[in-house]
Parts: sequence; C-alpha cells; structure tokens
Amino acid sequence: MSLTLKLSQRETTFNHEVVTRFELYNSLFQTLPFYQVKDTGILLPFFSSHCEKGAVMNASPTDIIETFFKKYVPDIDHREQINRMFRFIQYIERQVVLFDAIEDSSFNKIGKFDDTGTLQSLLQQAAISDETRKNISEKLKDFSLRLVLTAHPTQFYPGTVLGIMTDLIEAVKVNDINTIDVLLQQLGKTPFFNKTSPTPVDEAISLSWFLENIFYHAVSGIQSKLEDEFDIDASNQLLEMGFWPGGDRDGNPNVTTETTKAVASYLRQRLFRCYYRDFRTLKRRITFRGVEKPMAKLEKLIYKNANEQNDPKNLQAELLSLLQSIKQTIITDHDSLFVDVVEDLMQKVRLFGCYFATLDIRQDSRVLRSVFDFVTEQAETGVVKSYNKFDEGEKLSKLTFNEVDYKCPADADDMTRDTLDTIRLMKQIQQSNGEKACQRFIISNCQQASDILQLIDLFLWSGWEKDSLTVDFMPLFETVNDLTRAGEIMEQLYTHPYYAQHLKMRGNRQTIMLGFSDSTKDGGYLMANWSIYKAKVELTTIARKYGVSLAFFDGRGGPPARGGGKTHRFYASMGNEIANDHIQLTIQGQTVSSQYGSIETARFNMEQLVNAGVISALHPNRNDLLDSRHKSLISEMADESYKLFMALRAHPLFVEYLEKFSPLKLLSRINISSRPTKRNAGAPLKLEDLRAISFVTSWSQLKQSIPGFYGVGTALKKMKDGGNWHEIQELYQTSGFFKTMLDNCMMSMSKSDFRVTAYLEKDETFGDFWKMLKDEFELTREMLLELTGSTVLMEEYPVERRSIAIREKIVLPLVIIQHYALQCLNNSKDSELVDIYDKLVIRTVYGIVNAGRNLA
Repeated sequence: MSLTLKLSQRETTFNHEVVTRFELYNSLFQTLPFYQVKDTGILLPFFSSHCEKGAVMNASPTDIIETFFKKYVPDIDHREQINRMFRFIQYIERQVVLFDAIEDSSFNKIGKFDDTGTLQSLLQQAAISDETRKNISEKLKDFSLRLVLTAHPTQFYPGTVLGIMTDLIEAVKVNDINTIDVLLQQLGKTPFFNKTSPTPVDEAISLSWFLENIFYHAVSGIQSKLEDEFDIDASNQLLEMGFWPGGDRDGNPNVTTETTKAVASYLRQRLFRCYYRDFRTLKRRITFRGVEKPMAKLEKLIYKNANEQNDPKNLQAELLSLLQSIKQTIITDHDSLFVDVVEDLMQKVRLFGCYFATLDIRQDSRVLRSVFDFVTEQAETGVVKSYNKFDEGEKLSKLTFNEVDYKCPADADDMTRDTLDTIRLMKQIQQSNGEKACQRFIISNCQQASDILQLIDLFLWSGWEKDSLTVDFMPLFETVNDLTRAGEIMEQLYTHPYYAQHLKMRGNRQTIMLGFSDSTKDGGYLMANWSIYKAKVELTTIARKYGVSLAFFDGRGGPPARGGGKTHRFYASMGNEIANDHIQLTIQGQTVSSQYGSIETARFNMEQLVNAGVISALHPNRNDLLDSRHKSLISEMADESYKLFMALRAHPLFVEYLEKFSPLKLLSRINISSRPTKRNAGAPLKLEDLRAISFVTSWSQLKQSIPGFYGVGTALKKMKDGGNWHEIQELYQTSGFFKTMLDNCMMSMSKSDFRVTAYLEKDETFGDFWKMLKDEFELTREMLLELTGSTVLMEEYPVERRSIAIREKIVLPLVIIQHYALQCLNNSKDSELVDIYDKLVIRTVYGIVNAGRNLA
C-alpha cells in the first residue's frame, strides 16, 4: 500500500472514529451537573465561536471577553462574568477529557496505520527467514528498554479522573450512550486538582496508578511475547521500570530520607496487592491435588506482604520457587491444565521482584560537594582537610576510598543529614526489596569526574563496603557547556584505577544521563539537539575504547523543546556511532497519560521503542551516519541558531515579558507538585534559577513555543543564502536524525498561536519584542514549508495535525480567558479582585496543558 493511500485511509478513519463521535458526545456537556449555574452548557458553544472570531480579527482578549458578555449576557456585573468564566473552564476541562477518551478508544483502529513498526513488524521480518529470526534473537539478548516515571508537575489528572477516563474509553468503544452520559456526570462532580500541594509521597501514589493498572500488565505482556517468538532466556529482562517520585531530591527540599523509605515501602505493597489479585485468579483455576501446600504458602506470603510492612524481606526467589513447584506438578500430573496462568504470575514476579520499579536517587553535585566537605572536616577519612582548594587533577589523586563508618551528627544541617541517611537507606532498601529496588544514584549538574568519585567516598563512609558496592553512579550532563566536557570527564573516570575496578564489578556497564530540558533553555532547540548528538558520538567512542558497555538515559520531557515528540524516531535513526543497545528515557507529565494511559497504548509505544532499537542495529541506514560535510552544515546551523537564541535571552525585556504575559509567577501556586518552580526559591527570579519545565510551560501557555523553534528559521535561511539549500534538502530527505528534529519542531509550532497576543504589536513597551518573536516564527514556518515541499506544517502527519487543531480549538477560550485575566492583573489595584484574577489564571493552566498532551 502506498504511503499516500495509508495516510488518506488513516485520516478518513480518524474523522469517522474521533471527530464525528466527539461532535456527537460533546452535546452531552449541555447537561453536565454544575452547581448553581444556568445555561452554561448552552452558552459555551457561543463563547467558543466568539473567541475564534475574535482571534481571527487579532482582537485583544479584553475586547473579546467584554463584547461577548455585552452581546450574550448583558445583565450581569463583572464579578458574575468572572463566575461564568470559571464555569466555562470547568466545562472545557472535561471536554478535553472526553476528546482524550474518544481518541484513545479509537487507538487500535488509527494506530495500526503507523508506519514505524511494532512487534508485529519484527515478527513479519522473522517469518521471512530463520537467519533473520536468529539475528533478532541475538540483538534482543543485548537489548533493554527502561521507562522511568518522573514527578514533573504536568500530570494534572488525579487517579479518580484517570479511572473515569479508563471506563469512558471502554464505553466509547461500544458507543454505550447511557454509560457515557453517567460517566460524564460523574466527571462533572469529580475535582480535577488538589486544594493543597501534593507531598512527594502523594506524587508517588498518583504515578503508581500507572504502574499498577498499566505497566504491570503491558510490560509482562511484551516480555512474554518476545520470549515466545524469539530465542530469549527468561532471565534476560528486556523491559524495566524506573521511578523518581520520592527519590529525586534535586532542588526539592520536600523529599527526605523518610519520604524515600515510605515510597519504597509503598511500591512494594502495591506490587504485592497486584500479585494477590493475580493469585486469586490462580486459586480459582488451580484446584488440583498435589499443589495444596505450595498454594497455601504462596497465598500466605503474598497476602501478608500486601497488607503488612513489618520486617520486609526480598522474597522473589522464594515466590518463584513455589510457583515453579506448582507449575511442575501441573505439567506432570494434570496435563498442563492452566499452566499459562501460573506462568503469567511467574513472569511478573521475575520482572518486578519485590520492588515494582527501581527507585532512582538524584541530587545536585553542588549539594554533594558540600556534604563531602562537611565530612572531611569532621572525620578522619584519609582525605586532607583542605581538599576542596585543590584543582581537579590533584583532587583525583588525593581521594583515598577508605571504608569509614561515619555517623552523621545530630547538629548537621538538613541537607547533609538527608544525603548521608539516604545513602545508608539505599542499602536497607536493597536488603528488603532486592538489589534492583534502589541501585542508581544520579548526579545532576555533574561538571567534573570528582563529582562522581567523591560520592563513592561518601558511600564508603556510610556503611557500604568496596567489594559489595551494588550501586551504579550516573552523571547527568545538561547544559550545553557540560555536554561539551562530558567526554573528557568520562575518560578520566574510565582511566581512574578505583572507578575502573568498581565498573568491572558492575559488569563494565556505565549509564550516562543526558538532559534535553536545560540544554534547550540554555542554548535553544537546534543547539540542544546537536550538542546531545555530538556528546553521544564522543561518549560512545570513548566507552568503546575502554571496553565499557554504555547506556544513554535520556531525560526527555513531553514537548519537542524538552526532548519529546516522535521519540521512537530518534532512536530508530541512531547510526552506529551512537550506543543504542539500551534505551532509557524519562516519561512524565501528559506523556504518561497520552502515550501510556491504557494497556493498549502503552504496549504500542513500548513496542515501537523496542522495534526502533532492534531495527537500527539490524538494518542500519547508511544515511543515519552523518558524514563530515553534513556534520559541518548542522553545526553551522546550530551556531547560528544559538547566537539568535542567546541574544533573545539577553534581551532586557525577556524575563519581564514572560512574567507579565504568561502565568510564570503563578505557577508556584498551582497545587500539582511538591517541587518549587525555581531553584533558590526565596531569591528574586533569575533565568538561570528557573526550572526548564516552568520555562517551557510559560511559553506554551503564551501559545508561543519559543524553546521549540526560535532560531531554526534564521539558521535555515543562512543555509539558503549561502548556497547550501540543495544539501539541506537532501539531508532532510536522508537523515532520520535531522528529519525527526525538524518534524518535532513543526509539531511545536503547530501548537503556537500568535493571534492571541497580536494586540501586543501596538504595545509601546513590548511591541517590538513581540514582533521579533513573531517574525522568527513566520520565517521558520516559511523555511520549513519550503524545505519539506509542504503547504502546511505537519502535512506528512495529517491525523496528528488534525488532532492538534481540534485540541487547540477546544482550549482557545481558556487561552483567551487566561490572557484577559493577566491583562486585568496588570491593570488592577483592587486586592480582592487581584486574588480572583490570580485564581482565574491558575485554573486555565490545567486545561491548556492537558489538551496539549505534551505541552509542558
């Protein structure tokens, strides 16, 4: 089937399955039961239409809101107008949920047209020849996929709403109007957000919903399928889960040792409850003689650990032994009846052990350096007291790696005590839940080899021994500058006698984390992507030189500006210059619910990543190996883009513009995260302290996805003006890396709408600044359309383009309301009204991000 025909069929299916059904079910919103509100559902379509017409005319949000109420509800005062806007927000939030549910319910019919391949395409290739099957089996023996759930504050749906969505998806699949109506009523009465900020434990509980309801089933399903089809040993774990809530303390003072302990305990308990549900199914089926004793013992073990947390032990081996005994009896005495039910539970116990997901610990290098200095001043560790005054070379030579059982004094500061206590706690967690329960320590803002080696010393001073240091130390390189030095730092580590010895004990495996978010904020979209690509090539070369098996852990957010977008395409386009045997990435925010919100979508997206890793190794595309000329061209574009982006960041109005016209200052009041929106929470706002997620979220709320495109147009134009346009066109057609990077840029731009802020063009203070942003947007669009030979952005992805357009239309009224409230805030001195406007702005943020699915 030709690509054009496939796209046409997929678009037709989308229109029939999603668009038509959304228009039908949307009418049910007119009867949603909101307290003391008349005619809101009837007024909403008029309000949406009015906002759309106003945007087309480039009217200011204030004009749009005021003319609407004057025309449709002329008899109410300003406060009642605000009340109506709050009700509109409630409706629109739930319209987004309905659209999500309808789109997800149609996934099986629409997703099958995706041309990137899942397990099915691997199986089709394996069916061609035994040799291909053997090659895939060999590749899978060295392959792994790890998805790490992180507590970034853009997952706005609480578990209650996710549960309703799950039921709504099933009802929509069969067009059960009565159930849909009742569920929409339930949705109308169910809160969408917290009245207080969640604790880190709350965040862990919220995200564990996905572990329990989605990944528990999806991961074991894929592993079993791969084992059935290919020659893979059951002990070879292909899919792993990671978890950050409760372990990630970088810039989050609310994460403590007690938090980490509570989350590890909670994950274990939730897992045993999953096991117990499966055991009840097992018990209904395995009713034969000869299995009574192991069944009884298994039930007792699982039930006890699902309900108690006293003196927990790693029971994985014992559970598997009991299940193996039951399985053997069934095979020997009962014709293998229901043996598949036993094998299913065995598979899950092998995959999840007693921990469910590996709890990663993360802390900033500056904190760890401070703790190291504190201990060396306090205790006889063998490290000289004036250690921190030496240069890096001398530091590396003066570390001793002595085992010292140092007890942290009670008067130590909170950060020092937490760091040292957490290092000891990691050992306890490994003993109770298994080594994989907590075996990774990530050093963010890692700037030198001593950042890693000093941390190892802290472990050896906190009850750990050299010969049993079952911990992987992972540097996180984020900024453009750190990425350029990453290779040098890793070579220092690989050649350091003690670190080389430790690495050998860990199977000569090294994981390096690379962060997209801060590098984008630091250097712009093109420079971030190119810096990470170059760093991966250099780091791979150095690892191979020293015989180290390297895994890259990509800290990707939802939007392209934070490394998201068509993620699997990036992995599929890695040439052999980049280590790609192990795919590890963070999933966070709306990416969790949009790509992994159901077992079906989770399996599809995980299978795509597995497929991408296998295919890039088995069938390397020679064009994915960039030659020196192509590298030179991309580097030149990245430099040009970087210059423009840095000039924008240095503009005197840059931060003020964000503060005045986006919800940036109010993000800290949105009760969705335990984590501050910026580092140095008490200090005045500085760009370097602003978290990348807040930075990107603010621009996306403005409907100006600056971090996702700014500088791209100027860079492309320089190529064209310099006579290199033909080469750039060829690069887009042949390089998977370059194409995916620009395709994701176009996705960012599709979620931008400069009409909303067009009124600023005439603003005395900000007019020129706004026009500068708009001009780069238009130039980038013009250059991308010419490069791709398209008439509209994302022409190659019509369904995704239509989905974005519908979502943007749904939330346009929220965007208008937000900007109206911000205009009111900028002009009001009434403290009572200011508080109301603040709340109005805050309430709009949820729906805008939810509709964007990967906006923040």
